Amino acid sequence: MTDKPMLVLIAGPYRSGTDGDPQAMAANLARLEAAAWPVFATGHLPVIGEWIALPVLRSAGAGPTDPLADQVLHPTADRLLAHCDAVLRLPGDSAGADQDVATAHRLGLPVYHDVAEIPRRTPQETR
Repeated sequence: MTDKPMLVLIAGPYRSGTDGDPQAMAANLARLEAAAWPVFATGHLPVIGEWIALPVLRSAGAGPTDPLADQVLHPTADRLLAHCDAVLRLPGDSAGADQDVATAHRLGLPVYHDVAEIPRRTPQETR
């Protein structure tokens, strides 16, 4: 157990295997988001790179299939990982998620493949 909440990046397929289909990307994002509550329930704070990158793209007038996306999606995850304490890698082929895992290893961050592997936070009063 740990007493400090971790910021846990949830990594998995988003654009991979979708051929740019918005419904398929939305379904992938929904799968990533489905892991948010289980991570939160362990006492930690989940984050998904697309939660940050997609508004950045929209503010630039672009979307996830625009050429600009390659300059935003992966760099956002890299910048975010500098603030994260761990990664939860969900199943599925994803070059971006594999890159997140490699970055996590380089930074010395733990990489979990199941929520059950994440150390539960010691219950405390909310400050």
